[in-house]
Amino acid sequence: MSDPGIAAAASAAAPLCPADRVAAVDAIVAAHGDSSRTAAVAGVARVADRWTAGDGDAAAFSAFCAKHYVANAAERTRLLARLEETLRQIGGHLYEMRRSLRRWNDLAGDEFPGVDDVIASFDPAPDISDQLYRQKVAFIALLNFERPDLRAMLGHGSAWNTEEWAAARVAQQFGPRIPSELADHARRVGHEAQNFVASFHVPVGTMVDAKGKRWFEPDRALLAHWLVREEIKAGYGDQDGLDKQHALMWVMARHIDGSIPRAVMERRTAGAAWDPAHNTVGGVAVKAEDTVGPERYRHILEHHAVGARFDPMYPEAPTAIARKFDLAREIPEADVERLLIDLLDHPVRVPLAAFLRARLGRSLEPQDIYFEDVAESKPAAEMNAAVKARFADEHAFQAALPQVLRELGFPADEADFLGTRISVEIAKGSGHAMRPMLPGYGAWLRTNRLKDELGWDGFDTAMHELGHNLEQLYSAFWAPRPALQNVPNTACTEAFAFLYQSLAKRVLGIEDSADAQRARDIDAIATMLAARQIAGPSLVELRMWRWIYANPGATPAALRDATLAIAAEVWSRHYEQDFGPDHTRILAAYQHMVGHPLYLADYTLGHVISHQVRSHMYGKDLAAETKRICSIGRVTPDLWMRRAVGAGIDVAPLAADCAAALGRIGR
Repeated sequence: MSDPGIAAAASAAAPLCPADRVAAVDAIVAAHGDSSRTAAVAGVARVADRWTAGDGDAAAFSAFCAKHYVANAAERTRLLARLEETLRQIGGHLYEMRRSLRRWNDLAGDEFPGVDDVIASFDPAPDISDQLYRQKVAFIALLNFERPDLRAMLGHGSAWNTEEWAAARVAQQFGPRIPSELADHARRVGHEAQNFVASFHVPVGTMVDAKGKRWFEPDRALLAHWLVREEIKAGYGDQDGLDKQHALMWVMARHIDGSIPRAVMERRTAGAAWDPAHNTVGGVAVKAEDTVGPERYRHILEHHAVGARFDPMYPEAPTAIARKFDLAREIPEADVERLLIDLLDHPVRVPLAAFLRARLGRSLEPQDIYFEDVAESKPAAEMNAAVKARFADEHAFQAALPQVLRELGFPADEADFLGTRISVEIAKGSGHAMRPMLPGYGAWLRTNRLKDELGWDGFDTAMHELGHNLEQLYSAFWAPRPALQNVPNTACTEAFAFLYQSLAKRVLGIEDSADAQRARDIDAIATMLAARQIAGPSLVELRMWRWIYANPGATPAALRDATLAIAAEVWSRHYEQDFGPDHTRILAAYQHMVGHPLYLADYTLGHVISHQVRSHMYGKDLAAETKRICSIGRVTPDLWMRRAVGAGIDVAPLAADCAAALGRIGR
């Protein structure tokens, strides 16, 4: 079925014939000489490809090109600076407006049901992309600056200077002309999916394990998948924790396939025991029609439906998958998939699995992919107490940030500057961080908390988000130019999030007291465990999206079944030999698949990049290197890594360090 919005846009486009383009080039050459012809041909073509009948006739097109083409090098430098600041002001103020309008929807504590989600979905500039074209800002940029694709950046970007990179980033901001109706629809779909994720708390107060034991207070609910996973990990420190883990793995399985009873989700069980292994409530089997069903997969298909409407507008990246890898991530899809497989198949997995078996004293099971406490683990209550002893709550954590940064080696003035520009808040859903986009604004750190304290999970998440915030502040305030603010992609910012999350115990004063080499060994093993854990879900999501594109019109139930099959295949190929068979299809658990499509691989890349960054930092000044690396600017990830640590993104350093660490730890 054709899309009327796209059809209308297509009918309005291409009012120009080849002769009109030639005439515009000739007008530029007449004014600036034949030396301008090559650049003029390219610039006129970029404008013509986006020009519509609504922008003017052929004469208006030629007049625009003749008037706004800038041949003088010094004037082009001035133009670039003007466009950089213009785009920073437009994007920055809109970003801050949208963040402010979302705060009631995103944060816990001051809910106004039926209102907050409406305000959060309000967009003050839904047609900003088209308006930049209608008001000719985009055309001025495209006329005068090249818009390189990923191949060009990978092939030639290392030789570009800062101004050339800034020019590329300015021009790249002007892609297709997105109809406001489509932008509105995409925003609604994303908002609904994120709300679904944020509200999917599984009530576990009535959950019983195989022995009939209840593990949680009656009103306890766990956000899927994150807090279910965290409680599974906490089971390693609990007496009879394996029973708790088995029960929670069944909860996870029913979250994945949609077989959680609606009565449980709606808290209508009146305290009757829910046995997730057999899916009974009060001893009565739950019927399929009384479960939540494949709702999470409906949201994924809605994302694809939106992506399919964008596909014709991006001939250079004609699928949501291509746009994620080539335009957003700027790492080729094949390279990322190869890295995921290299990580999962690396021979280091054999001694790593042996290490886990020795640590746990038993054969490995599927939930053990979440095991991460390489050193002796401490009970959850002890970890919570350690957090409370230093930070009574999130407000105390925020107030202490300048001091925390000083303790991590930041100069006093920078610690004060950075620490006072981070606002700590409690999110309804998972933790996240938001960057400043304009001078005068700060960063926002969102985390979780227990009922009356921050708790270890909330603090651990906060340290992860603090890493994001430090990257965000440095890459905003110390970037070489406005157009180069930020790091190349989300995997690079995840590198710093993982780096600072690894310092959580140091901040609490409970870091392993072993020597520095042992601490590095523990870090290498823990990072490899985390990277291999998330590599599987990353691979599942990529192949799930390929399946969606290969099966247009699929139902949510069909997508669910396909995703379960893909998860089973990836598990069988890469995990089963070490962790045994998996009935849960645990690799499909991540709710990022619903709320943030195709994001998961950034976590895997982030672990690999983070280890390379941390290895580079050993023996160096943590604060100084954080500042230097985060100030490189938004070049491609590969070039950023080469400038940051002297090598491109590669699994080999992490695998080699992990193997060496296992040898030393084993002895």
